[in-house]
Amino acid sequence: MIKIIIDTIEDQRIEEFHKKRERQLKHMLEPAPGYFITESPLVILRALKAGYEPVKILREAGQICNEEQDVFEFIEEYERQNNVEISVFEAEENQFRTLTGFLLTRGMLCLMKRRKERNLGEILGRDYHRIVVLDDVENPTNIGAIVRSAAALSIDLILLTKGCSDPLYRRASRVSMGCIFQIPWAVGSTEEIYSELMKNGYKTVAMALREDSVTIDDNELNSEKKLAIIMGNEGYGLPQETIDKCDYTALIPMREGIDSLNVAAASAVSFWQLRYRGK
Repeated sequence: MIKIIIDTIEDQRIEEFHKKRERQLKHMLEPAPGYFITESPLVILRALKAGYEPVKILREAGQICNEEQDVFEFIEEYERQNNVEISVFEAEENQFRTLTGFLLTRGMLCLMKRRKERNLGEILGRDYHRIVVLDDVENPTNIGAIVRSAAALSIDLILLTKGCSDPLYRRASRVSMGCIFQIPWAVGSTEEIYSELMKNGYKTVAMALREDSVTIDDNELNSEKKLAIIMGNEGYGLPQETIDKCDYTALIPMREGIDSLNVAAASAVSFWQLRYRGK
């Protein structure tokens, strides 16, 4: 690794961290996949272990903590195996705070390469029991929280429609605690996702408030071997045409006067109740 001390975050060598929006980073290398930024040693290390390629690092100058040391050891091995050298830029605390907008407890950012998007037909051909489909979930914080719950509560795969926020955006991956690098996921059009689910024998349950909705502890629903749980947009939920396509419509029972939970909270409750209990 090459250690480089910078005097200002305006340094052009780190412009990806301070001048480029995440959408710009994503499309920088088109037609090849672009870049994304990970934040904090824990998230960076999980991305590295998942096989994502590091490009450069920006960290707050000072003593290296144990978590950062783990990152550096992994990158040193990566450098040996790939005959490359990764630049590590260091900025003083006041400069780093200006860049991030707040002081990070463990100040480290890493620019990484994206991968080619996965083919839906190929990924759904595997033997998954529980899938979550995020249908136009727009808030990256919600994406991150849902991903973390999915990883913790035995969801096998996450599918996102193209109207969703990018799960590799910095805030989403940070809120997920890097779990987005530990669970399979893919993005597709709404039509493609539902077509492939049907083709591969998945039953679908729309999480929606309707008079004919069953509760999430419904025996028939919980006994399904291959089930896709459909979570909708934060504001308008799921479109009626999507609900009509699903095999079930389900809701979480609520205290009188409260009709719903935030989509991230609802996902955690639903994932726990609808987890696969077979062998």
